[in-house]
Amino acid sequence: MFEKLSDRLSDAFRGLAGKARLTEGNVGDAMREVRGALLDADVALPVVRSFTESVRRRAIGQAVSAALDPRQAFIKIVHEELVEVMGQANDALNLATAPPAIVLMAGLQGSGKTTTAAKLALFVKQRLKRRVALVSADVYRPAAIEQLEVLAGEVGAQFISSSADEAPAAIAERAVAEAKRKLADVLIVDTAGRLAIDEAMMQEIQTLQQRLQPIETLFVVDAMTGQDAAATAKAFNEVLDLTGVVLTKADGDARGGAALSVRSLTGKPIKFIGMGEKTDALEPFHPDRLASRILGMGDMLSLIEEAERKVDKRKAERLVKKVSRGRKFDLADYRDQLQSMASMGGLGNMLDKMPGMGQLPPAARSRLDDGQFRQAAVVIDSMTPHERRFPDLINPSRKRRIARGSGTDVTDVNRVLKQHKQMQKMMKKFGGKNMMRGLQGLAGGAGRRPSFRR
Repeated sequence: MFEKLSDRLSDAFRGLAGKARLTEGNVGDAMREVRGALLDADVALPVVRSFTESVRRRAIGQAVSAALDPRQAFIKIVHEELVEVMGQANDALNLATAPPAIVLMAGLQGSGKTTTAAKLALFVKQRLKRRVALVSADVYRPAAIEQLEVLAGEVGAQFISSSADEAPAAIAERAVAEAKRKLADVLIVDTAGRLAIDEAMMQEIQTLQQRLQPIETLFVVDAMTGQDAAATAKAFNEVLDLTGVVLTKADGDARGGAALSVRSLTGKPIKFIGMGEKTDALEPFHPDRLASRILGMGDMLSLIEEAERKVDKRKAERLVKKVSRGRKFDLADYRDQLQSMASMGGLGNMLDKMPGMGQLPPAARSRLDDGQFRQAAVVIDSMTPHERRFPDLINPSRKRRIARGSGTDVTDVNRVLKQHKQMQKMMKKFGGKNMMRGLQGLAGGAGRRPSFRR
């Protein structure tokens, strides 16, 4: 995510390496690079001007702390200004009203609005522990209602039926009454989109907002449209009383223009960011954490929170006890670790959140292929339980059978066995007590501020 912007900013900071202090000359050189990086990232020009002027003003004549060299001091300023542009903190979903709290979803067609409605339902259900109902007021797009019904089933939310021959306002008002009868805490209303902004669409959504008086009206926009996303959000905000923005498809956005432009142009906070197609791929938007990721400092807080939600704690505790008692780390344990990694979005997602890993050379990153780990899991699944427990029993004939069963060849089976051996040695060296101490240290570091040493 935002790889191009991160790379360009790294180039800008590199020019300050070895400088004794920040001066008007070297700051000016760095700012030209920063400005070029932001423009290439498709950040809106007014935002670029304001941002670069703020950084320049703070950097020139800056009294550099003894703990930081000029380059680190400059990165610190850029980090703080990025946070300022995107918002100081996460603006949480507001559900403080008599149930059902109504959340109205607005946006253009193709922005991922219907999928986001389902993702938000899962977020509210799992993390906020509220009962959620979904309804579609999109009577124009073919199969829009059916799509939401299927997604509601996937995320375990109540679905309030509607049909294409009903008026959107009538659907929404009936849904509120039904949500009350079903004791839903939250009602999420999906609305119709268009391929472009038009008066009829705006009038329809405006009428829905006036009738429903939702506590949240969220504008859903595709992050990959760059500064156009901010311009569209601004147009909607002039007609609707938006309370926040959801950026979708951010995992495919290498630039970052939308994230850095939306709040400045609309005055509305980005509340959520979509990071994939799966229904659990919706994250609260934390400006400080995203700024750290853009600058290659990682995002350990989000990584730890994700691990707490998705990693099976009982399996993890059993593994620690097993290793601490001197028992071997077997292939079944290795399979569990691969499964945990996959549940956290794969190796790429984890690396993006680890400090310094975003700066790995492209050639090195290409070798860290999630496909190999998926293949390893398939190979292990093709083994018998006895083979997983005692891998030393796997002789050439067993390898051939496992390769046939997994659709791979013997070299792939050998690679998995070698990877497991390496992991086994590491576990043995780490030891149970040290392993637990390491995990506690990781958790203890969760609240620390990002380091500006690069």
